[in-house]
Amino acid sequence: MSSKPRYQQIKSFILDGIKQQTYRPGSKIPTETELAQQFEVSRMTVNKAIRDLVQDNLLVRYPGLGTFVSDTKAESPLADIKNIADEVRQRGHQYSNRLVSLKETAASETVAMQMGVPMGTPVYRSVIVHQENGLPIQLENRYVIASAVPGYLEQDFAEHTPNEYLVKMCPISSIEHIVEAVLPSDKAQELLDIDANTPCIQVNRRTWSDGRLISFATLTHPGTRYKLRSITKVGSI
Repeated sequence: MSSKPRYQQIKSFILDGIKQQTYRPGSKIPTETELAQQFEVSRMTVNKAIRDLVQDNLLVRYPGLGTFVSDTKAESPLADIKNIADEVRQRGHQYSNRLVSLKETAASETVAMQMGVPMGTPVYRSVIVHQENGLPIQLENRYVIASAVPGYLEQDFAEHTPNEYLVKMCPISSIEHIVEAVLPSDKAQELLDIDANTPCIQVNRRTWSDGRLISFATLTHPGTRYKLRSITKVGSI
């Protein structure tokens, strides 16, 4: 039997339903009465669990209609680079990540072309799943020039993200973004916990420091959980 308080168990149940897309954005969750019967608790206990999730902007209540999964998507600026952990926390949500891989490898033909180096050049590769309130929102597949950031493999990316570390070690002088709509690869489906038909936003990002290309990253976001924003300043009309 779980040692969690009952309202926490109900929160976890609803969060799991959102994560597994049993409850999709805009869909209605079970009523307080139904949840109270299922967990054999009072409606007051259920109400506390739902109230917490409403405060976290994961659920929204409509009087007379019920409680629905929020369709608000995580949002990032397209024309800038921000630390995804900071973005999540600024929304008042909990950031976490899962390190899938961190190793040295030889640049393949594709990676070498993107990074402007000969094939076989030593590069570091990190694969990380970034999560917001436990829900995967970005799969980051990043390559960095090993000679430019020799301490990359020794970093604890549970404490700071690759973006945060690279900005500190190699201040960014310019960036390139290429955005496209894609369907997820088999690996992306597994790591982002989505199905093959989930539309995704894929950002191919290259970053330079002092004129030298440092990093090439492919960032894959489930389209149902994420959006990108671009603001361009123009002169007065």
